[in-house]
Amino acid sequence: MTTMLLLLLLVGALLVALFLLWRQNHELIEKYSPIIDAHAEVRRAREEAQRLRTSAKSDVDRLRVSTKNEMDTLRSETMAKLAELKHQKETLSKEYASARALYDKLRQEVAKVEENVEEISVGLYAPHYRYDSSEEYRKALAAIRERQKGLVKEGQAAVCGKAWQIEGDARAGQKMTKQYLKLILRAFNGECDAAIAKVSWNNITKMEERIRQTYDTINDFGREMDMKIRPDYLELKLAELRLEYETEQKKREEQEEQKRIREQMREEERALREAERAKREAEEEEARNEKALEKARAELAQAKGAALEELQLRIRNLDAALHKAQERKEKANSMAQLTRSGYVYIISNVGSFGESMFKIGMTRRLDPMDRVWELGDASVPFAFDVHAMVYSEDAPTLECALQESFKEMAVNLVNPRKEFFAVSMDEIAEVVRQKNLRVEITKLAEAQEYRQTLALRAEATRATLPPPAAEEFPATI
Repeated sequence: MTTMLLLLLLVGALLVALFLLWRQNHELIEKYSPIIDAHAEVRRAREEAQRLRTSAKSDVDRLRVSTKNEMDTLRSETMAKLAELKHQKETLSKEYASARALYDKLRQEVAKVEENVEEISVGLYAPHYRYDSSEEYRKALAAIRERQKGLVKEGQAAVCGKAWQIEGDARAGQKMTKQYLKLILRAFNGECDAAIAKVSWNNITKMEERIRQTYDTINDFGREMDMKIRPDYLELKLAELRLEYETEQKKREEQEEQKRIREQMREEERALREAERAKREAEEEEARNEKALEKARAELAQAKGAALEELQLRIRNLDAALHKAQERKEKANSMAQLTRSGYVYIISNVGSFGESMFKIGMTRRLDPMDRVWELGDASVPFAFDVHAMVYSEDAPTLECALQESFKEMAVNLVNPRKEFFAVSMDEIAEVVRQKNLRVEITKLAEAQEYRQTLALRAEATRATLPPPAAEEFPATI
């Protein structure tokens, strides 16, 4: 009984202890349930992350493999495209080079045919012949043409290197060959005649190129049939072109020389007329002075006092005037007798041509300033200034000697008759000194109208400018 009671008590105590433990555990669970849930969430998150990582890695692997395949395919396609583009580029480059060469060639041919003034390249032509007259050039030209006719007649202007037959007929082949050779000769001669007809000072080199180009083109066409124009015939055509050009040049030179001679003859005639007129005027003045002198001397015998002194003074003046008239008469006589006598002048026109530009010329006028004033007419804006005026009994030789000294300094190297030279006055003075010419040289050009014009322009410029501001001085330093 006691044991049972103890057992019941022990069981009751145990139940109480279990209840207390359960209660305490329930309180703990309620208290820490969020933490327990967080751990569970962390575990679940880790598990989900692991799952996602595994899935992503699998996707990445699949994507990597897919991308690599696509990149390989794209690389292959790109390399193939690049190879194709490179091939196209090389093809286009070759086509462009060929087309550019053809374009340049056609442009040269068009320039030769059209001969536009803007496209003409003026070059220095070296003469091939040195005949003294246009008549000698004409004879040489006729000889060249006879040689051309001889080559054509002998069948040596154009030749064929192969004996052609037409369906086994040699005679028909010879006839065809002859007709074809005649055709290419006619074409070549036509082009050459056109070039020769158009040749001038500014296209002589282009006409030579045109004939050579025609020669090459025709021979290219005949190459398949082994027919060509011989080089000897080409050289004769080029010789004809050059002779035709040089003949015209020589004619122009002769015309210029004839013009110069005619001007010289007119100048001599003008000088002779002036000398004759001056001689007549001097003789008339001499006669008047002699008559007045005789009358004064007759009156002198009867004059006295103041009248005597007045007559003596009058006689002295008449003597001086008679002496001057006789000097003018002698000078006019010498000028009329010496056709080569005259004046060599050195003049400048600073306002028209600038500094260091001088004209060295000659005149046979009795008053050489007439020629200077004539040169300074309305064709130039300002008058000429005279730096030296030298009288010579052989004026043309002196003029030629001075001009020859400055030949390389001539402004116009083609036409020496212009007589302008780009030299300094010191250089002219040195040449005059070397030639022992007794002449005074005025180095400074007066250029009155030109310098007055500059002054007026400067004054007009100053009038348009605002006046300078007045300078204010400080009150203290």
